[in-house]
Amino acid sequence: MTVLLREAIGDRLRHARTNQRRTLREVSRTARVSLGYLSEVERGRKEASSELLAAICDALELPLSELLHHVASDIGAVQQTPDTVPDTVPDGRSDRGKLEGGRVLPSTLSDDLSDLRLQPMLSHRLTSKIGETPKAVVAA
Repeated sequence: MTVLLREAIGDRLRHARTNQRRTLREVSRTARVSLGYLSEVERGRKEASSELLAAICDALELPLSELLHHVASDIGAVQQTPDTVPDTVPDGRSDRGKLEGGRVLPSTLSDDLSDLRLQPMLSHRLTSKIGETPKAVVAA
């Protein structure tokens, strides 16, 4: 399955907006982008320019770098082939043979992708949200 960059970006923008419980109208006003155009970008029908993406990200208070990082992760997760999937996951369980949508996918991915078009490709629902900092242990 090929995922277009504009579709992955649109999915992430919609995900960020709906997580904030904001309407298209509200974000379009803040970003100074027409409501119809923002809707087309979210649906992956229009390829947004870098200036437009920056304005939308500013309106959503989402760093552009964070958006692009998550989009790259989403696309990478969908495009993995059986040769690139690890044999085991961190808890030691075998990950081979888990077919979802015709591809073998790892069981460990980041961010809540449950409402994205990419969701059928994932092996399970994820619980973290965009912008949520992973909890880390620092040992001195």
